[in-house]
Amino acid sequence: MAEYRLLTFRAGNGKPAAGVLIGERVYPAAELLGDPPGGGMDGIDTGSVLGLLGAWDKVHPRLKAAKPDPKRGTTLASAQLMAPLLYPTALFCAGANYWDHLEEMARAGAAGPKLTGPYVRPPKPAEPWFFIKTSAHSVVGPGEAIRLPKFSKMVDWEAEIGVVIGRASRDLSEERALEAVAGYTIVNDLSARDFIKREGSPFVFDWVGQKCFDGSAPMGPWITPVEFAPPPEDMPVKLWINGTIKQDSNSRLMVHSIREQIAYLSRHMTLRPGDVIATGTPAGVGFARKEFLKPGDEIRIEIGGCGTLVNRVAID
Repeated sequence: MAEYRLLTFRAGNGKPAAGVLIGERVYPAAELLGDPPGGGMDGIDTGSVLGLLGAWDKVHPRLKAAKPDPKRGTTLASAQLMAPLLYPTALFCAGANYWDHLEEMARAGAAGPKLTGPYVRPPKPAEPWFFIKTSAHSVVGPGEAIRLPKFSKMVDWEAEIGVVIGRASRDLSEERALEAVAGYTIVNDLSARDFIKREGSPFVFDWVGQKCFDGSAPMGPWITPVEFAPPPEDMPVKLWINGTIKQDSNSRLMVHSIREQIAYLSRHMTLRPGDVIATGTPAGVGFARKEFLKPGDEIRIEIGGCGTLVNRVAID
């Protein structure tokens, strides 16, 4: 059995292609699946990761059984990786979903007066809370430059576990929630903190202005299939800015577990292959320190089993 990662890379013709990382070599997915050039395995689009996720129960066993020729493919170091899903079919983002992050935001006065005394954990909400990012506008890949929006002076980082859906699912119980999942990736949910609220609006919070600017969701470097990743209830989450660690937590501190999040979303809609759920960020965001991204900064994120996502902020 080959332990592998699923990714998108720029092929020799300059176009995106679905790739498979085995060891330190990247192979075209179509080649490992025995797909003739320009063809389609059993009618499956083997040229894109979205196409592979759409037939996950057929594709995954064949990729595990693949025995690639080590003389073929290309080295990981020389491959030009792109976001594993260039255009997720949906990008759901959980808000306020780590207990340590809730405390730091309360002390920073994000939604009211600053907390100065002991933190008392509030009752757990009955259900998780989500907003949606515009995937076609927001997603950028590993190594791609992040361009700070001109309207904001307070762009913040948020390291998050990304859950990638691989099976169409509706009305899942928490016990069966992981049946929908193909694997995990890293998402950086960038936020324009000076646009958290829109004064004078009856709706108060501005989720588009704060969350949906171009390049606001760096993603990658690949998708780690579920069986090659740690348990979702125990995944370390770490983020560094210019080599200094800022976030160092674990999914054990989630308010609502990944299972709970999937079950909640599946009660409201059919989850589809290619959907991504960004599951919330832990403590250590810039807002709590009044530190924000600036041109030239390097952001590095590591999440257990999911590799390392590195992006730099563009210098204008």
